[in-house]
Amino acid sequence: MGGASSKEIDAVMQSDDNPTAITHVSHEQWTKEGLAVVVVGASGDLAKKKTYPSLLSLYAGSLLPKDLVIYGFARSNMTDEDLRARLRPFLIEKQDEAIVDKFLARCFYQSGSGYGDVEGWKALDGKLREVEGEKKSNRLFYFAIPPNVFAETGEAIKMNCMAPNGWSRMIVEKPFGRDLDSCKHILHQLGQHFDETNLFRIDHYLGKEMTQNLMVMRFGNIWMEQMWNRDHVQCVMLTFKEPFGTDGRGGYFDQYGIIRDIIQNHLLQVMCLLCMECPNKLDGEGAGEKIRDEKVRALNAMQEVTIDEVYLGQYEGYANDPTITNKDTNCPTFAMVRCFINNPRWAGVPIIFKAGKALNERKAEMRIQFKDAPAAEHLFGTTVPRNEMVIKLQPEETIYMKSNIKTPGFSSAPIQSELEVKYDTRYFGDKSTTNPDAYSRLILDVLRGRSANFVRSDELIRSWEIFTPVLHQIEKENIEPHIYRMGSRGPKTADAWMKEKSGYVRNDAYLWQDGEISKKAS
Repeated sequence: MGGASSKEIDAVMQSDDNPTAITHVSHEQWTKEGLAVVVVGASGDLAKKKTYPSLLSLYAGSLLPKDLVIYGFARSNMTDEDLRARLRPFLIEKQDEAIVDKFLARCFYQSGSGYGDVEGWKALDGKLREVEGEKKSNRLFYFAIPPNVFAETGEAIKMNCMAPNGWSRMIVEKPFGRDLDSCKHILHQLGQHFDETNLFRIDHYLGKEMTQNLMVMRFGNIWMEQMWNRDHVQCVMLTFKEPFGTDGRGGYFDQYGIIRDIIQNHLLQVMCLLCMECPNKLDGEGAGEKIRDEKVRALNAMQEVTIDEVYLGQYEGYANDPTITNKDTNCPTFAMVRCFINNPRWAGVPIIFKAGKALNERKAEMRIQFKDAPAAEHLFGTTVPRNEMVIKLQPEETIYMKSNIKTPGFSSAPIQSELEVKYDTRYFGDKSTTNPDAYSRLILDVLRGRSANFVRSDELIRSWEIFTPVLHQIEKENIEPHIYRMGSRGPKTADAWMKEKSGYVRNDAYLWQDGEISKKAS
């Protein structure tokens, strides 16, 4: 069901006075061509909560072509108006009602009996051709669907709905398998129909402001290169924490666990950008492949994770989730993993991945602790805290360097303070500009043909080669996780394990003044 006529769609486009794309993309050819976005799985949660709101953000920012139409494709029996009614509650909180109305007027719907329904895709192709006419027009397909229907969907699109006069690109969501074999199977299914030039595997952590900032921070500042190596760095830590449990998603989560869900993809991708060597090009044509080449080189310098480098936890009551059928599950909701990059820059430097659910706070960050300042303890007659650089991805984008200064007043003892940039106050405090969400950034990258922030097939394969053996061992040997209380920092022995494995020294005396003095979480 659903489907406005081409005349109705033309009327929407002609009556919309939304301007064309803003300055930094307006010179690019695709902005002057037609664009059809097809959200596959339009009736699902991902589409409603992420995909459509991100498209609205781009539309409101005048970052989409004037000749734009958005079609949802799913199995639900809906009309265009039904789809708009479903989407509206998720959009109205993001933008003014007038903008939402104009955006929804460009949103239409096509149903199919399944995601591989040939007749459904043929019908959609016919409607798009009527709208596109003879003008050069491009098509973007967003797969907001589970991996088990990737193959039939991709085949149906390839055979029946590719752009006749422009490019066709696919955005594919994780999970990309649950081990090496299943990953290769998914890659093969999609690879039969699409190659790397039109296939964009999305990891939204690569769209976060602080992750994308790494290229400029690392290679645009002379001082960072001098200390970004084994001679100065004690350890690297990448942390993900959230304060809630599975909340009814336990049936899904129990098939994957925290290592697959967070560490093997999100945190590992961030680590690659944090630790890779400098490509010989960082922006412009060809830069994407050069950046991804360096990421793969970093992954190739890592060995397979062994069980003695893994610490597992599970919060009390996890198995009480009614969607979890195996009440004796050993699925980890907390994990720490130690890895090494065996190259001249990083040899011997511990890299710690830490991720957990039902913990005491929400945050994701990169933390680099440097080695002791030479002879500092002798010079000052007291312990001198180590420097740290902390890059917080969420909830508040922040960069701070923990540095030592003299204690204010009569004392000359060193005390730790910070050099800090908070993005909310430094760049977005006046509300005239906003920090775009990760999905909006990444969708725009696809439209621009920029591949750097997407995961290439060889990256995926190598990442699963590193983690698959230990994941299989955990399941085969039914290795028991350490139990921890919900709302805590994790299992009681976790800090001791991390200290032993990383050499990290925590400065419990570190205080941070922000209106009132309080301890800063680390």
